[in-house]
Amino acid sequence: MKVINIHQREYSQPSTVISEILDTLSSNIDRLWPNEIWPPMTLNNGLKLKSIGGHGPIGYYVSDYVVGKKIEFTFTRQKEYIGTHKFEIIETAANTTLLRHTINMSLNSKGIVTWYLAVKWLHDALLEDCLDKVYNQIHKSHIQTPHKFWVKYLRNILKGKNITTASTRTPL
Repeated sequence: MKVINIHQREYSQPSTVISEILDTLSSNIDRLWPNEIWPPMTLNNGLKLKSIGGHGPIGYYVSDYVVGKKIEFTFTRQKEYIGTHKFEIIETAANTTLLRHTINMSLNSKGIVTWYLAVKWLHDALLEDCLDKVYNQIHKSHIQTPHKFWVKYLRNILKGKNITTASTRTPL
């Protein structure tokens, strides 16, 4: 089964501002990934081609990287998920930039079950938290997209596996 999952947000900022945030991904000063409340993204050699890493149980490697424009990862660990996910920056107008995350993958039968039962829900919440983190830095605000009940429930179950807590949105 084919899955294309897109999360995006437009920011009233030039692409250079969003690019600076993108290029900190998986670093000690990561300004993109919501690692305050989700498992951090780790890459063994930072943002470089073929750098290997992942977040939580999801594994991947950097398969394409255009500084300030695009980072693409190819899944490695799961036979259930075959494909890529990427962040890309699209300048839509002067001083207006779109930050988009796209998953493009195929699922086997086990992948279909795990995707729709848990992974999709957690992924969607994580990406909205990621886009909120960027917005909050730019606007000096504190917006927080509410997590759905199922996300809170799943995070509570995973709490015992040292992932994160559900209700407080803070790490264990």
